[in-house]
Amino acid sequence: MPTRIDVVADPVRDRCLLTTDHLSPRQLPGADGVVRVGLVAAGALLLAGDDVRIEIAVSGAVRLEIVETAGTVAYGMRGGTARWDIDIRLTDGASLQWYAEPFVVSADADVTRTTTARLATGCTAHLRESLVLGRHGETGGVLHTATRAWLGENLLLAEDLDLSPEFRTGWAVLGTNRCLDTVTTLGFRLPDDPQTLQLEGPGSIARRLVHEQHQSTLNRPASAS
Repeated sequence: MPTRIDVVADPVRDRCLLTTDHLSPRQLPGADGVVRVGLVAAGALLLAGDDVRIEIAVSGAVRLEIVETAGTVAYGMRGGTARWDIDIRLTDGASLQWYAEPFVVSADADVTRTTTARLATGCTAHLRESLVLGRHGETGGVLHTATRAWLGENLLLAEDLDLSPEFRTGWAVLGTNRCLDTVTTLGFRLPDDPQTLQLEGPGSIARRLVHEQHQSTLNRPASAS
């Protein structure tokens, strides 16, 4: 059973159905038209053999804001592997804002992380993914990421990254940095900036490569505080 967040806009009171698995979603106070949900680990994460799946479905003129109370650490796995999969579905003018806390891949961890987003025309998403390779003083383990996003019937974003130790130190990947901090927008674009990639369709990727995660200059939106 996946962790699941279902939100449906309603003129009287927006409906929110939450399902717990590896993560426990909990509704937080929010302004009118905004549903805020906190994600709390329901147990130790991320360990060898863990298969974490988070499903998000939002329908109607409502904004879902997801808040993480702490970062996630993928611990050493002694030859094992783990997965972290996110599936997002937005319809009928819905929007999602998820500024995730750091995802740390410790030495000897082996993680596959995927994000799949399907947005109907008129929907928007504002996502932050902050990947840290290794805890302080470590050379982090293996991390493979894959992102696919559709807007209507059109594929808006397809990206695969192999952040294994033997590949990520290339000058075109991380070089000497150990943190990859990314803000992705779908359905709208960020302002033009030398460090922002504008997608062919309405969307952007702003990315910072830093040695320590706190050095990133990607700012949290005021409504995500």
